[in-house]
Amino acid sequence: MAYSGNILLLEDDLLLGESVKDFLEEEGFGVVLCRNGQEALNRSYEQHFDLYLLDINVPLVSGLDLLQDLRDAEDRTPAIFLTSHQEKSVMLEGFGRGADDFLKKPVDMDELLMRVQALLRRTKGEARLEIGDLLLDEGHKTISYEGKRLELTVKEYSLLALMMRHAGKVVTKEMIMDELWSASESISDGAVRVYINRLKSEIGTEMIENVRGVGYRLVP
Repeated sequence: MAYSGNILLLEDDLLLGESVKDFLEEEGFGVVLCRNGQEALNRSYEQHFDLYLLDINVPLVSGLDLLQDLRDAEDRTPAIFLTSHQEKSVMLEGFGRGADDFLKKPVDMDELLMRVQALLRRTKGEARLEIGDLLLDEGHKTISYEGKRLELTVKEYSLLALMMRHAGKVVTKEMIMDELWSASESISDGAVRVYINRLKSEIGTEMIENVRGVGYRLVP
């Protein structure tokens, strides 16, 4: 079966969570199941997902607050809330925080699959950029090299995407720091080098040129 993408599923009901996970995996998706909002937030920083499926009433960080945090961090990954809430006010708040769709519990698996596929189809056609053997798919926040999807952290993805958008030109250390870190985070040249070296190990040292004292250049 063809691989369909990665989904982060936030659901504290273990039985329901495992049922949804098993169903979607049978349809070709990779699914990471998290049982509280903090765990989901941590996973979102470690790995790129094509879709978020979020319960609202979960421990530590609610689904609503989680999505707000993600949107504040400029994470535009499509999101569907799975909820037992019937109030229109909850739906309005969810859409206000950046949700793309709602699905009420109990979950009908066939309807869930249709909504997931429809949402991913809409986002799939967003901006794509091809630089040599590198392909950036901004709709799904993925980068492929020689036809193989790279397994990148959030910062690695952001750095390589930045360099692809400026291919052939120098990307300064200041540009990188502005892209990868918030103003409140402490950063260093050493931290930038760590991410650059990680990318070199993925796509080859000849693809990224050091411009001494200034920054780096992606060689088209």
